[in-house]
Amino acid sequence: MSAAPETAGGAGAPNPARQPIRDAGTLILLDQSDGSPKVLMGRRHDAVRFMPGKFVFPGGRVEPEDGKVNVAGVYPAHVERRLQHRVRRPSVTRARAYGLAAIRELAEETGILVGDREAGPFGSPGSTWDGFAEAGVFPSLEGLTLIARAITPTGRPRRFDARFFAADASAIGARREGVVTPDAELVEVVWVTLDDARKLDLPAITAAVLRDLAERLDVGLEQDFPVPFYPKGSSGVRELI
Repeated sequence: MSAAPETAGGAGAPNPARQPIRDAGTLILLDQSDGSPKVLMGRRHDAVRFMPGKFVFPGGRVEPEDGKVNVAGVYPAHVERRLQHRVRRPSVTRARAYGLAAIRELAEETGILVGDREAGPFGSPGSTWDGFAEAGVFPSLEGLTLIARAITPTGRPRRFDARFFAADASAIGARREGVVTPDAELVEVVWVTLDDARKLDLPAITAAVLRDLAERLDVGLEQDFPVPFYPKGSSGVRELI
């Protein structure tokens, strides 16, 4: 979702009451190199309909090509299993598409490509993945951990069933410059500690996921623990899956 921002209002604006719920993936990159974890966050353009001006984790909806991507590495077994909980048609392909969407959206919005440079040539399944082939980066799900899941509540201009993943910055395979600009979907990206992230202008659900991330960091990202699920966004309803 990194094309030129779609401005609010105007003819043809969607009716919030009729918005479909689209599967989505979000990737929280962590820099843990100096003992105080930092997360990558981006500020959304003021003119976009969905969460204008807010600081968020890069992400967006699952596209058809995401289900056709070969990967250099797969999720840990417990992550793949939990991604198939509470879905209408669970499948490994769909579960992997959530993480691949998160990886692709991170690249589109920030220029950061997560994957393996030593796995050989990557065959792009379509134009949205061409940047990985050109950079020689083979997408990998191996380092992704599921942190939370949330469904945007009714009445919002966009609705997503979003899976929030975390990955260490060591998984970065390449970076493309010139992606974050004043006219892009993300106009600024910053690396900030969790404490400083909480002081930014955040959507309520992003603040909730930050708390979930802090809890997981305390016990270890690689551990198999129940994952928070917010079926009505940040309404206060929190389940575990």
